[in-house]
Amino acid sequence: MPHRERLRPVDLAREHGLSTQAVRNYEDDGILPAAPRTGHGFRQYTPTHAQALRAFLALRTGHGHQLAAAIMRAANTGDHDTVLRLVDQSHVRALRDRTTLDEVTAALDDLTSGQAPAPAHGRAPTIGALAHQLGIRPATLRAWEKAGIVRPDRDPATGHRHYPPDAVRDAHLARQLRRGGHPLARIAAVTDQIRNAGGVTSLDEALRTWRTDLNRRSRAVLAAGAELAHYLDLTGTAARDAS
Repeated sequence: MPHRERLRPVDLAREHGLSTQAVRNYEDDGILPAAPRTGHGFRQYTPTHAQALRAFLALRTGHGHQLAAAIMRAANTGDHDTVLRLVDQSHVRALRDRTTLDEVTAALDDLTSGQAPAPAHGRAPTIGALAHQLGIRPATLRAWEKAGIVRPDRDPATGHRHYPPDAVRDAHLARQLRRGGHPLARIAAVTDQIRNAGGVTSLDEALRTWRTDLNRRSRAVLAAGAELAHYLDLTGTAARDAS
């Protein structure tokens, strides 16, 4: 190996503020390709290893550690189909998250703009009245209750369900999100967020934070794509040269 292409673990580590042990661990985990050793057992890295580390750290920011590691392991075995499939799957998940956020935001906007009907005469509706209001069956409301999405009150004498304003709000939100194809578990998580935030208005900041995080991750994915493409080009060239 030409001397100018020899890099030590510290050379790779210094660029990113890592420890040399972290660099060695990444190689041991298959995130970096295996490095040749000197006669004394010292690792000899190359600019290709340096680019692998850049690609992994960029991928980790956009896709998370586990997926970034899987992408790099596939890249290091030359399995570019798996690399691209993993990246595509991550894009699909990001789009699903963004669509969910948009639909939650729209549903909450509908609720706060008064499109959700108020209980008649200020009385908490029964299960039949609320089901009629929503255009669904009472059994659906019972299923949503079981999933933790709506929390009706119970008449202590009769045991009949009555839906206070918060439960009516959550039922309207659930109907809109179910129309978007969202599973009950995800809707339950959203209504829990609303209750924990103290209501729809207090959730606005959480939604803005969610959107900011999604945008940050999407930009990180764009940057990671360039680093990964460069690494794939380097390893593809090396494989062709070796053959």
